[in-house]
Amino acid sequence: MSAVDQLVLAGMLTSGEYDRHVRERRQAYRRRRDELVAALATRVPGVVVRGLAAGLHALVELPAGDGPPGTAEAAALRAAAWHGLAVEGLDRFRHPDAPPRPDALVVGYAAPSSSAWTGALEALCRVLARPAG
Repeated sequence: MSAVDQLVLAGMLTSGEYDRHVRERRQAYRRRRDELVAALATRVPGVVVRGLAAGLHALVELPAGDGPPGTAEAAALRAAAWHGLAVEGLDRFRHPDAPPRPDALVVGYAAPSSSAWTGALEALCRVLARPAG
């Protein structure tokens, strides 16, 4: 970290600006998570949002489809990518020897800008409301 960066950070810490910034971001991300949970509950029956109401990601479990495990997750990932959404499949984070788990997406809600958030949430709801396949 450069000397200038250190001076700026020191100024933010001593003035209380850093604490204000962290509080504002925490509230903004909590609001986004609440909006994500509410939108999915209303528009995408069958998905379940798991995880703590903290952090910057939510785990969205997908309904079991007719295909083998991983089918719904792979279809959702393809559709999300086609819509320009950057989400990850939970399978990417599993140990190879772990038992099968429900298909799920890891959805980050911190990255979209304020102006892009509503559109990204809308696109995610459209993607997940479609049947897998």
